[in-house]
Formats: sequence, structure tokens, C-alpha cells
Amino acid sequence: MSDAKPAITIPDDLKACQALIEELAGTIGEQADKIEELHRQKEEYRLAYKELLQRAFRRRSERYLHDPRQMAFDFGDSDEACDAAEGLAEAVEEVEQTVQSHTRRRRRKPRNEKLPDHLPRYEVVAEVPDEVKECPKHGPRKLIGYDEVETLECGRPALRVRVTKYPKYACEDSPECGVSSPERPTGLVEGNRYDTSVAAEVITGKYGYHLPIYREQDYFAGSGWTPARSTLLNLLVASAFVIRPLIEHFKQEVLGSGVLGTDDTSVTLLLPKTIPKPCENDPKSRRIHEVLSQALAAGKPSVRAHMWAYRSVTVPLNVFDFTVSRHRDGPDLFLEDFRGKLMADCYSGYQAIDLRSEGRIERGACVAYARRKVFLARESYPLEASVVLAKFQQLYDIEDRAKTRSAEERLALRQAEAAPVWRSLGEWLAGEAAARVLPKGKFGEALGYLRNHWEPLQLYLSDGAMPIDNNDVEQLMKQIALGRKNWLFVGSVAAGERAADFLSLVSSAVRNDLDVWAYVKDVLDQLLAGSTDYHALRPDVWKASHPEAIRIYRARERRDRASRKQLRRSRRRPTAGTSP
Repeated sequence: MSDAKPAITIPDDLKACQALIEELAGTIGEQADKIEELHRQKEEYRLAYKELLQRAFRRRSERYLHDPRQMAFDFGDSDEACDAAEGLAEAVEEVEQTVQSHTRRRRRKPRNEKLPDHLPRYEVVAEVPDEVKECPKHGPRKLIGYDEVETLECGRPALRVRVTKYPKYACEDSPECGVSSPERPTGLVEGNRYDTSVAAEVITGKYGYHLPIYREQDYFAGSGWTPARSTLLNLLVASAFVIRPLIEHFKQEVLGSGVLGTDDTSVTLLLPKTIPKPCENDPKSRRIHEVLSQALAAGKPSVRAHMWAYRSVTVPLNVFDFTVSRHRDGPDLFLEDFRGKLMADCYSGYQAIDLRSEGRIERGACVAYARRKVFLARESYPLEASVVLAKFQQLYDIEDRAKTRSAEERLALRQAEAAPVWRSLGEWLAGEAAARVLPKGKFGEALGYLRNHWEPLQLYLSDGAMPIDNNDVEQLMKQIALGRKNWLFVGSVAAGERAADFLSLVSSAVRNDLDVWAYVKDVLDQLLAGSTDYHALRPDVWKASHPEAIRIYRARERRDRASRKQLRRSRRRPTAGTSP
């Protein structure tokens, strides 16, 4: 078969030639458009391949930095430009002084090499060889003192058995009176065989340090006690029963706070051999029966369950909820009494909640998620993406300055400075540059996401208490992911619900910079003693009366990290608005 292209016969008639030329020109244009489209598709495939490589092997970072090679705008020497430059310079100087004051306080304080005074100490005299004691010329040397070197030692956790003697009294000659003894306190397990300190260690180990039960068994074995795994599990079951009313109180506090953030992640739930019968009046029970029955009929060994996190913005509490699927029934049931603003991703279940609530719930969309979509697609349209990313950078610079202000001041700042940036971004999306972007490409999808969720993305402009993004809630997913990587699966629905309660307790303690073990032990002690003052057991309230349990260094680390971040952003701002 010949590959030679067919020759084109050129007609003699002028009009026929013009028609042929027009047809060929149209064909060439179509081919050029097709070639351009293929180039775009090739670029999309290349970006998708690069993204997969980055997910697998590289550190993911969305930091968008100012390029020193990029020319800056020159606003001239007008009075307005000079005033703006002076204001920016003053802001940078103020931030630098704040950061330097934090650093200066640390540097002025002399470094204390001595170990904490409250730690017990014992003395050991080093062995001295004879050649040190004896001088070859003068004989025995005189001892004139000691150089002390403190060395910290670490031993295994010390376990001890408390033997409580309960006196028994009886009338000597009147056995009919019986034996009298003081009332025994309620124990965590029958016979009060294990103290709450042991249960607190198990809870903190599994949900604070992400240790599965079999590793905790090894941990205790190193201290001389090798418990059965069933014993440790029984302690968790008993503790979950005790803290249930407190977690329910946490839930009501979170639902009443007015501003929530939420997110979810998956966990593996092992399928039971028999499916419990559903409760007709409980939609969650019916959903559990439906999902598990379908999985059992399909012969699956497990199902993909979900753990949901609900983080209050105004009350320092995190509450987790466990469901057997990602069905909208999960957030629907949890948020049935919630009234306020909800920050979440654009999962259809959250959008449906917004619609069905009839104005009771306003859903906000995460700006960081929208920015991430643009950032990941920036290489296909680098000029257009740089415009959008610069707008996002402006919005986050404004939020950075608003963090230390009250909700009312933050709202005023957003209305004055962030709202115009959003209007400018909307004008760009409606302009010619955005219209030239292919809608089916990754960058086109990113712009489509912005357009489709335009109002939810700007909901934070109407409330100073609402965050700009959902990053704080997304970080809570790490607590589940780290645990999931270690304990691998959830053994039953009841175990998943217990895990949600323990995560609520431990995560809220961590959020308030508390010693988790000390907090959990005291909570168990007070609840077993019959306390119903759940407000006093809230982590933020509890730490006011237990300052010794506060991890002060965590707050200091967070403050210094925020100061450094604020300084970096303040130094960047003038370079974007003045001539080089």
C-alpha cells in the first residue's frame, strides 16, 4: 500500500480556486485547533503523572513564594504610593520588633544546664586509679573537692500494688448485729482490681501515642506485669462506659457553639459473623444493619467505615463520630440540633444538609482547598495561575494580620480589604483570560470549582469568628491516620463508637496543651465518684485549677512559629507593591 499523499487538482476557474482555498484554510484551522487540543491533553497527562510521582515520593508543599525575577509594579512617587509604602514599612517594623522581643527574651535568659530540681538524685563517687591518687615526686595527693556531673537516667515505669484494708466491726456478744464495714468506692472494674491510673495509661497509649493493644502489652511487661490483651480491652470498655455522659456533654457544647468545622476519613471495620437487628426508631441503627448486611451478602471481610471530626471554633473542644459508611446520614444525624455556620469540604452530603436545613445551617467552603486545586494545575496555564494565586496570597496576608484581633475587628478588616480582593477575582473569572482556559483541563476544573462554590467560599466574610479555611480540622485527621496505621482496623461497631469517644477526650486535651494522662485519670476519678459537673471537666475549664498539668512549651512553640510566619509575610508585602 502506498503512503503517498493524494495530489490536489487545482481548478482553472477562479471562483473554484477561491472555494478550494477557503476549504483548505478551514481544514488547516481545524487541524491546528486539534493539534493545540492534543498539546493541552499531553500537558494534562504530564501534570497528572507528575502529581502521582509527587504523592508517592516527594514532600507536598503548597507554598507560593514571590519570584525575585518577576518585575514589580512601579507606582511612582505619588502621595498615595508614599503613604502606602510608609504604612507597610511601619507594619513590618512592628512585626519585627515583636519577633525580636520574643527571641531576645529567650537569649537573655542564661541557659540552665542543670536538670530539674524536683527529680530525685543519688550520688556516686567515681573510681580513682592509683596513679591519680599518687604523685611520682611527692607521694599521696590530698583530696580538695569534687566536680559534679549530673546525668539523667531513665528506668522502666514503676508499677505497685495498693493494698487497701477495710476495717470490719462487730458487737462482741451480739452476733445478730452482723459485721459493719466502711462503704467501698466504685471501682472501674469489678473488685476494683485495676486503678484508674492503669486505664489512663492504656487510653493515652492507644489514642495519644497510637499504640495498639499488643504493643501496650509489651510496654507493661517491661515493668513486670504481663496483662492479657482481653484485660486491657476490658479496661477500655469500662472506661468508655464511664466517660459517655461527659462526651455527650462535649457534643452539646460543640453543637451550641455556632461555628463548626468538620471533616472525615476512612477506617477499616471488620465484618461481624452475625448482624444485629436494627432498631426501627433509630436511623443510625438501620443504616448499620443495611451496610453490614450488604457486605455480608457480598462475602466481604470488612467495610470502609468513617470517622468524622467536628471542631468548634468558639469552644476549644473536638468531638468525633463513627459511622459505617460515608452516607449523609452521619452528619445529618449529628448536626440535627446545630444552628450556625459549618465549614466543610464540598462533599454532596454537606451541600444537601445546607439545603435541607432551610437556613438553619450555612455551609462555608474551604478557601485552602480551592487554592490547592489552582496550585496543582498551575503549570498548564502559568500566567493565569499566577494571577489567581496572587489573589489568594493577598487574602491570606489579610487573615494573617487578623488573627490577633477580636471577631468584630476581624470582620471589619475582612469587609474593608478581603471583600475587594474577592470582587477583583470575580471580575478576572468573568474576563477574557479565564474564558480562554479549556474547561475540561485541570486548571479549567479548578476555575470551575471557584465559580461553582463562589458564595460558600466567601461566607467567612460575614462572620469574624469563622475561619477562612478548614485546615485546623484537616489536621485532626492525622490523629486518626496515625492510629489507623498502627492499630490497622476497628473490630466492631461498638469499638468504633468507643474509639470516637476516646479520640474526643484525648484530642480535646491535646488542643488545650494538657498532660493527657493526668487529665484522663482525674476525669475517671471524678466520674466514678459520682460527679455530674461536666462543665468543670471540660479541658479548658479543668486546666485553670490544674496548672501543673499544662504543657507550657507547646503554647510557646505555637506562638514562636506564628511570629516567624507573620514576619515572613510582612517582609514579603512591600516587595509586591514598590519598585525594585
